[in-house]
Amino acid sequence: MGEHVCFLVSEHPFLDARIFKKEAKSLLKQGYKMTMIVPRKNGNLFDVDGSVFTDCFQKQTFIHEGIKVVTYEQICPQKNIKTLLYNMQSGTAERFTDPLTALGIAEEADIYHAHEFFSLYSGVGVKRALTEKGKQVKLIYDSHELEPDPLSYEAQKTKNIKTQILEQMLNEVDYVITVSNSIKAWYLSINPKLQVEVIYNSPPLAYPRELKQGTDADFLLAYEGNISPKRGSFHKLMDVLDLCQQEFNLNLKVKMIGGEKVSSKASALSIPAHLKDKVIFTGWVNYESIPGVMRDADMGWVDLDAFHSLNNRFAMPNKFFSYLNNGVPVLVNQCKDMESFIQRYGCGHVVSKLQATARDYAEAISFLHANRERVMEMGRSARKAMETTYSWGHMEKKLFAVYKQL
Repeated sequence: MGEHVCFLVSEHPFLDARIFKKEAKSLLKQGYKMTMIVPRKNGNLFDVDGSVFTDCFQKQTFIHEGIKVVTYEQICPQKNIKTLLYNMQSGTAERFTDPLTALGIAEEADIYHAHEFFSLYSGVGVKRALTEKGKQVKLIYDSHELEPDPLSYEAQKTKNIKTQILEQMLNEVDYVITVSNSIKAWYLSINPKLQVEVIYNSPPLAYPRELKQGTDADFLLAYEGNISPKRGSFHKLMDVLDLCQQEFNLNLKVKMIGGEKVSSKASALSIPAHLKDKVIFTGWVNYESIPGVMRDADMGWVDLDAFHSLNNRFAMPNKFFSYLNNGVPVLVNQCKDMESFIQRYGCGHVVSKLQATARDYAEAISFLHANRERVMEMGRSARKAMETTYSWGHMEKKLFAVYKQL
């Protein structure tokens, strides 16, 4: 058995596609001994759709698909952000008393791999404590998002404190992995000495699909992922459907792969009566089943508020690569890294607005529908990019290279 790797997780579900299904499984395959320390909510682990596991995964520690899973009750460190800064500035591990740090220390692994801002905080505590015991370990920060986001609605005082914490933490990590070139550049602007690698949120290569012929009168727009009052732009999507039907005489349909999380307190999915036959819900499907339910899509939709979020502006989300993986070109608004990717590979269409309206998207879809051969060519380019460069088979090689350097 190779070196012992310990994933530190403070927020994500333990079966998260990037964390468990891709990175952990790839490293296990490569010969590393794998442990994940993951949070419970009210005593139960939770799935990617927000549902809780009540009849399985009940032991505090268990083995799942060859990976050791250690669990703890999730905490909310955000409430004590000033204390975290003080602890970080202390230079020792003495004040790191949270359960994630304690469990991480107990594992005495060789490499710790943190997946969020606050799990990185615990990772620093683990590294300091084991260093004090005479054990030299390595610490990776896998930054799925840019945090703190300087354009977010979060209180400026909180963002300032988080920035100070981040600067200190980056002095103590051995490698940063992130999900876009712009986020990489942002970290290097804070600490030019960092070693940073971009590993995209791309899936394993799907079986190729037969591309639809460009004469179909209908147009199917796919949306993959969560829907909530804050994510998914569901109401805007209903407006797009309405405009296409009423003003553009276009038979647009939407296939939603995913939907509301089970834990959602307020329904976001109120479909106008006259549009109910235009919306197809698959619900949450197994990670491996996504290619099958996406086969009939003409375009995949990504809409992010890039005006109020630098993280959104720099984002390269899972759904973006999921569409491309299945030969589905992407319709996005003006998000810097996705726009650059689309321009480079000709695999989609960009609405040139940081905040695009329903009418902006309806006009774009009308144009694309009138140019179906162009859409098909975009789909072929999307699939080729994944085959040659961006599928998980390519990304895991970059992950292995990072670990080899450590």
